Formats: sequence, C-alpha cells, structure tokens
Amino acid sequence: MIGRLRGTLLDKQPPELLIDVQGVGYEVQAPMTTFYDLPATGSEVLLHTHLVVREDAHTLYGFSRLADRALFRALIKVNGVGARMALAILSGMDATAFVHCVQDKDIAALVRLPGVGRKTAERLIVEMGDRLADWQPAGVASVAGARTPVEVRSNPVEEAAGALIALGYKPPEASRMVRTIDAKDLGAEDIIRLALQATVK
Repeated sequence: MIGRLRGTLLDKQPPELLIDVQGVGYEVQAPMTTFYDLPATGSEVLLHTHLVVREDAHTLYGFSRLADRALFRALIKVNGVGARMALAILSGMDATAFVHCVQDKDIAALVRLPGVGRKTAERLIVEMGDRLADWQPAGVASVAGARTPVEVRSNPVEEAAGALIALGYKPPEASRMVRTIDAKDLGAEDIIRLALQATVK
C-alpha cells in the first residue's frame, strides 16, 4: 500500500495530478478540496494517499489532509459508493461539511452532489451516522503547501467544465454550472470551486 507521496508537482489538471518522486512520475486522482491547497507546479508537495486495486487498474488517490483520506476510506465502504463517487463528494464539500450533512440528516444538500440520488443520500446518512459520531476533523493541518495563485490557462472555462465532467457531472450540467460564474480573470480551479459551492447553497 502506498500511504504517502512527497515529491515535485509536475502538473495539475483536475482531477489528476502528476508528481515526480525521485524520477518516478505518479498519476494521482485528487478531489477539488485538495486542489485548492496545492502549491504552484514545480513546488514540493506531500499527499496522503490511498491505492485502489482492481483487475483492470491500480488507481492512486491523494489528499492534502488526513481527515479527507479518512473520510474517503469510510465512504468507499458504503454499499453503492465507489471511489469515483467518493472523490466527487469530497470535491463538492469538505469533510467537515459532509459530516454536518450526515449529522443533520440533510438529504437535500447531499443529492446536489454528482451521482448522489435520494436513495444513496439516505444510505450515506444511515451507514455513515455511527461512523461519524465522534468525528473530529478540525485541527488536522493541510500538508500540501500554502495556496498560491493559480495559473490562468488558455481557456479556463472549458477546462473547468471538463473537470466537472470528470467528477461525474453530465456535460450539459457542467456547462450550465460554469456559465453561471463570472469567470473574468479566474483560473479553472477557482471557477470549479465557485461552481461547486453554488450547487450546495
């Protein structure tokens, strides 16, 4: 099991990162809550990781906070919730917000996340309730590094829409989400952040 990576951040295109660790490039899937914490490319980054092994692929998931990885591991144990949905949940809200949704039985907020229908939301509340009873994510520090201004790419709106599709949103919905954002002078990561925040209001 690969539990942690420390290396140079070579590329970041949501939801994928490329990290060079002593000459080996690791492709890592990460939620947007981790992307918001990342330093600029070329900087050192440290991520807590979880390796998912299937017959057709070995996929590495990375998180800037131990609390996010712990929640990811708890989520993928829920019946009907795979790694992709867990990543989408952690992109739509951070660990603390998710815990509050479960504790408050806020089904309406959960069904606004991509791929989460009412039955899945109800299952999350039931199965995660006991596991999160003593949850204390506060105080777990980020280890990815301080946030730095995001590079503005050639078309950050299209890049943001593509990332939302990769997170599980349907193309028309992703396009609608990014169109509602005033994207002037914003990078793709900021557009994604604002679009996701708008879905849970």
